[in-house]
Amino acid sequence: MPARIYKQPKPAGQSGLAGTREWVFEYGQSAPRHQDALMGWTGSQDTQSQLRLYFSSCDEAVAYAQREKISYEVETPAERIRKPKVYADNFRSDRIQNWTH
Repeated sequence: MPARIYKQPKPAGQSGLAGTREWVFEYGQSAPRHQDALMGWTGSQDTQSQLRLYFSSCDEAVAYAQREKISYEVETPAERIRKPKVYADNFRSDRIQNWTH
């Protein structure tokens, strides 16, 4: 399975953008996972799938993959759609929604 290069999305429950500026390089799963008979934990012999490398740009991550001869896929982030809102619009007379107070 090829490695994945992507930019982390903004957390849904947070308004901040911390941790979304770096590009993440994740190795693909190369060995099947198995369930431990005694404890029921899921494990694998593949330790590379547990690694995450962070890069400041996509080009650095791609250069790393090419230098190490690792097949990769780049996932471009979706464009953020921002709708600016004004607090005064809540009190406009031509408001579409009903006033509840």
